[in-house]
Amino acid sequence: MSTLLWVVVPYLSLATFVVGHFWRYTYDQFGWTTRSSQLYESRLLRWGSPLFHVGILGVVAGHVIGLLIPKRWTEAAAISQETYHLLAVVGGGIAGLAALVGLVILVYRRRTVGPVFSATTRMDKLMYVLLGGTILLGMWNTVASSVLGHYDYRQGVSLWFRGIFTANPDPALMTAAPFGFQVHALLACGLFALWPFTRLVHVFSAPVGYLTRPYIVYRSRDERPGTGVGSRAPARGWENATR
Repeated sequence: MSTLLWVVVPYLSLATFVVGHFWRYTYDQFGWTTRSSQLYESRLLRWGSPLFHVGILGVVAGHVIGLLIPKRWTEAAAISQETYHLLAVVGGGIAGLAALVGLVILVYRRRTVGPVFSATTRMDKLMYVLLGGTILLGMWNTVASSVLGHYDYRQGVSLWFRGIFTANPDPALMTAAPFGFQVHALLACGLFALWPFTRLVHVFSAPVGYLTRPYIVYRSRDERPGTGVGSRAPARGWENATR
């Protein structure tokens, strides 16, 4: 069972993530969008969207530091264990709370505004559940491990996570992890597997083409025959061309 949960499931999730995005981009480019709903409602969106996106960027940064950077690197940078945990609790708490509040606003908006709710797919609804659960458990795990408990996830979960990308995941590390970390990891696997089939694909869409796109040239409309202005050149700017 431990091999199934902590070796097979993560690789199936990553495979679905990669293949799913390739399939979606190949066969559903017109659906590769957030399906913007700003025209239907903008007041809640104006608050929820920045809170969620700024918060989730902080959450991602925290995971990069906590999961991908080895503990010995932070120790070599003279960052003590106490300082690291303080930064994790304060920074992670603020980022997680912002993302969670933003997500609640966006889900409330999507549920209460009729046209927005009609544009929400079943996959998106499931995605919101997994995303919200993952954020909540992540916040709890950070507080529980740093304040209430003594579990050092950088000596357990982080080593297992990095082992996935080196083709050497150790399931025993996750088996020994607290239950909250186990559920958090499984929810994250489910979220990554579902990712290609939801509006989250827009994360990989950047308007890079705008940087190299040629300028749009606007030309004045030529004078039409019979306007009585003779050979007068077309007016420029806001000047009335028929004057």
